[in-house]
Amino acid sequence: MKRIYDWLNDSLYTKPLSPACKMCAQGSKMVVLITGLCPLNCFYCPLSFKKGGKDVIFADEWKLYNEKDVSKLLSEAEYVDATGAGITGGDPLVVWKRTEKYISILKEKFGSKFHIHLYTCGLKNVYKVPKLVSAGLDEIRFHPKSEFWKNMDKNPIKKSIIDTIGLDVDVAIEIPVIPNMENEIINLIKWSNSHNISWINLNELEFSERNNKELKSRGYLTKEDISAAVEGSQETAYKILKLLHKEDLDIGIHYCSVSFKDGIQLRNRIKRRAKNILKEYEVITDDGTLIKGVIYPKNYSLNKIIVLLKKEYDVPEKYLFVDTEKNRVEIGLWILEKISKDLIKLGFECFMVEEYPTADRLEVEKIPLPFS
Repeated sequence: MKRIYDWLNDSLYTKPLSPACKMCAQGSKMVVLITGLCPLNCFYCPLSFKKGGKDVIFADEWKLYNEKDVSKLLSEAEYVDATGAGITGGDPLVVWKRTEKYISILKEKFGSKFHIHLYTCGLKNVYKVPKLVSAGLDEIRFHPKSEFWKNMDKNPIKKSIIDTIGLDVDVAIEIPVIPNMENEIINLIKWSNSHNISWINLNELEFSERNNKELKSRGYLTKEDISAAVEGSQETAYKILKLLHKEDLDIGIHYCSVSFKDGIQLRNRIKRRAKNILKEYEVITDDGTLIKGVIYPKNYSLNKIIVLLKKEYDVPEKYLFVDTEKNRVEIGLWILEKISKDLIKLGFECFMVEEYPTADRLEVEKIPLPFS
């Protein structure tokens, strides 16, 4: 009988657990979307419209201009104090040379203990996997099509998976938990166990902007108003673990919930990044977001606002920043609260802004000053 461990935010697992999953829980895994291209067209694919089906590269939320733009890749890893990277897509094997290059660069920069795993559907360029392993790949996660979960012996990627097991790399399976497919998933787990696969990751199925129409057309619903998770996915995963934990299986099973990804993995990663990019005038919240004051010009240039703030209000330069990208001046909120009424009379717009410390700087909240 295998013990089922209650983990974080409704996640469960049986041992062994992938080192990559442990790093994700710490927020120390950088996510490298190396391409949005993929041989499959899964109805549940959660990739966004700006990534799915497009040959684009992102290091976490930071878009790279092209595959030679590796400075951002390395900077992002340093910003989040990364101990590893998950290379995803699309399918990384579609651009296997780029994938090999990035694995080599990351290993050279951060050392052999920097853990790298990747996901693939196994349909294209699988014969290049030995090159990726030689470059330093630590773990490969295959994603078989759902139509083969019940009988993997009929899967065209069966041989590729078995051949990879003989290499110096951890081999895993990763799939979404489609509600009411517990029999098919159990068959897949047992097949994987019989072929010495290290572990299988079961991801809670979730809605996204891109798969929303397809999921709804199949009758799926969100389990809660504030969640993107699909109703019934978690229950199916729990049922699978309950049915299997009494069996003598060597394979590790990890159920990863949507709330784990959002509330643990993402939250811890942005907290790590926030500490490394924090400016003197910004404040970090418990969730890792940044709070600051911002001033938007009307008839003034950004540099003139800086001059005004220094001259008329004696604001130290370390509490000011010209943000040309968003056409605003950033300032310590505690300072802006004191002078916002005066600035508004001069025609400026003043706000308290809360935003993610990520490269895209997504705004969480924007409140006009002065506070009422």
